Amino acid sequence: MADKDLYEILGISKQASDDEIKKAYRKLAMQHHPDQNKGDKNAEKKFKEISASYEILKDPQKREAYDQYGHDAFRQGNMGGGFRGFEDFANNFNFSDFNSIFEEFFGEGFGSPQRQRRALRGSDMRYNMSISLQDAFTGKKSQIRIPSHAGCDLCSATGSADKSGPSTCSTCNGHGKVRSTSGFFSIERPCPTCGGEGFSIKNPCFKCSGTGQIKKQKTISVTIPAGVDEGTKIRISGEGEPGQRGAGNGDLYIFINIQKDKLFEREEENIYCHIPISITTAILGGEIEVPTIEGKKARLTIPPGTQSETQFRLRGKGMSILRQKRRGDLYIETGVEIPVNLTLKQKSILKEFEKEGGTSKVHSPKSQSFFQKIKEVWEDLT
Repeated sequence: MADKDLYEILGISKQASDDEIKKAYRKLAMQHHPDQNKGDKNAEKKFKEISASYEILKDPQKREAYDQYGHDAFRQGNMGGGFRGFEDFANNFNFSDFNSIFEEFFGEGFGSPQRQRRALRGSDMRYNMSISLQDAFTGKKSQIRIPSHAGCDLCSATGSADKSGPSTCSTCNGHGKVRSTSGFFSIERPCPTCGGEGFSIKNPCFKCSGTGQIKKQKTISVTIPAGVDEGTKIRISGEGEPGQRGAGNGDLYIFINIQKDKLFEREEENIYCHIPISITTAILGGEIEVPTIEGKKARLTIPPGTQSETQFRLRGKGMSILRQKRRGDLYIETGVEIPVNLTLKQKSILKEFEKEGGTSKVHSPKSQSFFQKIKEVWEDLT
């Protein structure tokens, strides 16, 4: 006997979408289910063909094999793994397979045993902590207050006003689900009375509303290690939300935010500081004091002829590095400060300096080089 086309069995085209395949199966399964056709062998056979067709076409890999090789894909030695063909596959299709297919449409529980509900671990919590750059350098210990839950003192954490605790739900008899039947369908859904828990509080405590827990604030000690950076995440195990029915607590995650500093700018393990210097120090050179991240001062030698934006590197004076003993570097960038409100004598001295060739190529190489470039540009244009 010639093998039947699976698409024809479901009454759909070969280009049918997954949704169209599901709708076709659902319609035909309701029509030919054996419970709807007691003693009708033809209906039972038709139902098996419909279910077997859907079992193949709903699976992308099996559908692709069928589209390419037809029923040969399911003969012995191919994907069928021992069936002579589709008809043999359909005849061996059992009703436990049918139950698993129906779960796709009506959810968990159709024709299957009650699954034990798992206690849920508590949710994780997040706390944003803002610290100074100095605290990020040295590390610190801090006390924080976070929202939490504790056992209700009025009902002794039982959830019930008479402290008797939860009782088996009378609607679902502790199963957590109720079953409704329509025709040959048997559908299980979470119990509307207990919300799927299997138990309920008959006389809830008014203080905790039957939960057995009340909200409160708790104080936690947090250690911030030296070298943390913007966005560093610190995990404190077991300090998150409490779990359900004795399950473990969630974790608390501290997210670090570094405040902007007045003196220093940070780039990973290095820090930068802009220091103004006098024009005489820039010209003649000298020694200045510069701040460091640990709050001390360091001596820095300024060589004669130092220009603005010159950088000096102080090794090992930068930020701490997380979980390492070494430190980054401190970079001092100079800014030559031009004096203002000069006296007549000071102006006279500067003019005398200019007459003596103070703006010559020897003393101002950058300026002379710049103006020479402008001159060359004008000569090229003319």
